[in-house]
Amino acid sequence: MKGFIAFSFGSVALIAALGYFFPWTYWLLVLIIPLIIMGLIDISQKKHAIMRNYPIVGRLRYFMEDIRPKIYQYFVESDIDGSPINRVDRSTIYQRAKRELNSQPFGTQFNVYAEGYEWMAHSIQPRSFDKMNKDPRVLFGGDECTQPYSASILNVSAMSYGSLSSNAVEALNGGAKIGGFAHNTGEGGISEHHLNQGGDIIWQIGTGYFGCRNEEGNFDEKLFAEKSALPQIKMIELKISQGAKPGHGGILPASKNTPEIAAIRHVKPNTTVASPPYHTAFNTPRQMVTFISQLRKLSGGKPVGFKLCIGQKPEFHAICKAMLETGCYPDFITIDGGEGGTGAAPPEFSNSVGMPLMDALAFVHDTLKGYNIRHKVKLIASGKVLTGYHILRAMALGADTCNSARAMMMALGCIQALVCNTNRCPTGVATQDKWLMAGLVVEDKKHRVANYHRDTVESAIELTAAAGLTDPHQITRSHISRRVFMNQVRSFEEIYPGTPVGALLNDNVIESVSSDRW
Repeated sequence: MKGFIAFSFGSVALIAALGYFFPWTYWLLVLIIPLIIMGLIDISQKKHAIMRNYPIVGRLRYFMEDIRPKIYQYFVESDIDGSPINRVDRSTIYQRAKRELNSQPFGTQFNVYAEGYEWMAHSIQPRSFDKMNKDPRVLFGGDECTQPYSASILNVSAMSYGSLSSNAVEALNGGAKIGGFAHNTGEGGISEHHLNQGGDIIWQIGTGYFGCRNEEGNFDEKLFAEKSALPQIKMIELKISQGAKPGHGGILPASKNTPEIAAIRHVKPNTTVASPPYHTAFNTPRQMVTFISQLRKLSGGKPVGFKLCIGQKPEFHAICKAMLETGCYPDFITIDGGEGGTGAAPPEFSNSVGMPLMDALAFVHDTLKGYNIRHKVKLIASGKVLTGYHILRAMALGADTCNSARAMMMALGCIQALVCNTNRCPTGVATQDKWLMAGLVVEDKKHRVANYHRDTVESAIELTAAAGLTDPHQITRSHISRRVFMNQVRSFEEIYPGTPVGALLNDNVIESVSSDRW
């Protein structure tokens, strides 16, 4: 502060003295006066001690904090250390989206002797990739479903319009239309941007019932039946929780809640919208599975399932018991891992709550097998699925299909700037700023999304062929190995030992849980 005062008086006095002899020097005041005003503002404000004690200069701290992630990403981090998604995987996504060189030189950069390194077992009698089915499909829909849906093994995970820009939503849906895969709306409701391109839609309904709620915020049957009848909507997903913030509910910052988005969600514009952490349409596991059957009837027989991040295991056992007792089964369950991404969440929830995907997927698959109901329910894996290997790894643990969010964002052009919650996304993906959105050209980006999807699915098929298999769903836990210590390797079969079919039906587990409470 003392230095600033001395600079202010000294510079003005010097310019005044020089101006007596050289009048042109008065023009320097055009530069000096704004700096002095800025410094006086810094001194008078009371929020930032550094700016108050070091006027003008103290502002550099906040500038450096702002650009630090960019400097770190581009100049400091190694190719394999970037977080949450390393540069190796980011480069793979970008190259596939742009149809550029899809190969790397000089071998792997990963330390193959490091704890956690994984690999897939190949066969000395691999299959011919050229003869493989490049677009394997999975049929969703149980006995009560009259409009089953044939889905790709990789689809767009849940991301709401509001969290994403309108251009991003249209490009994702346009890519889904080109590539023949599905686009999950997220819990923010269905907008015209989801419909304009004609791609298949999975309508997600969260605790806020956005798009099918009454004035009190409760579920509205009539609105749901009306919107679920749209031909583009192929499946409905009831969101119980998500991996990035389980038990918290969604957050839409006021800066992103435009009048258009508010009309879609049936909320007040320009306000921060926090979805409730729990559903009001049901209170028990038995009521939940009954509600799912109700949604299926209201939708005209379309596949209906639910999405959750695994927390307390007995609660999932209670859901399974409710299925057995009522005979009401979801057509699918989406397992969201604790490593899943989001546009905005409290750091404790993102960092320290929720079971990671691989553990959760193995648990759910084995539990359904234990109750002998796995054949009635399809499983979708969601949580940092980026490459063909990730798809096969999820299938080895029990997944039928996979969803991806951040990889699809990167196919759109996302650079992992880590400002999704600020409305300042530099690529126009996660913002409602029209100037930034204009940089994302739908006609170009939708083809990149389709390119990424096609090449990633084909890479999964190519890995399947290398393992000597004819279908990716034939992969088992014995095909995947992980180094658990320097000289110790375990297969996934050893790390995640399976449960025999029906084993839990004669176990004390089923007696210890109730379908009438969580």
